[in-house]
Amino acid sequence: MTDNFEVLLTDSKNKVNRVYNLVQASIKKLEPYKADYDYSYDELEPYDALADRFIRCVEIFIKYFKTYDIYKNATPTLSYRDLINTMEKLSIVESAETWIQMRTIRNKMVHDYLPEQTKIMFDEIMNKFWQQIKFTKLAIDEIKSR
Repeated sequence: MTDNFEVLLTDSKNKVNRVYNLVQASIKKLEPYKADYDYSYDELEPYDALADRFIRCVEIFIKYFKTYDIYKNATPTLSYRDLINTMEKLSIVESAETWIQMRTIRNKMVHDYLPEQTKIMFDEIMNKFWQQIKFTKLAIDEIKSR
């Protein structure tokens, strides 16, 4: 069973690497979102791509956390909050509370918001949340050496 989970963990880690690189590529191309600017559809497209990639990134990281949790503990953690808290205790996640915010932002993104609220969401993705993702990616990269 351990061998199967090592294969799953490796596969999950590869997915983390791919989605991380996609989000990083989107962030590198974008300027901070301007609330007072009337974006054309073409100008909004890269922000939409970032939003989609960010949501997918968070979900893939969570799948990795679940796989790692089962690999280490043999019994899966039941709630998302408990899972994130476990990852924080293992120093894989720097801030459990920020990861909880990151997961809930996907629900906000499906609604139309005022430009000021949209700016806040993109600022969080490109700064606060991106810092958390980078920290976690480095921690995941180090896991084999633990």
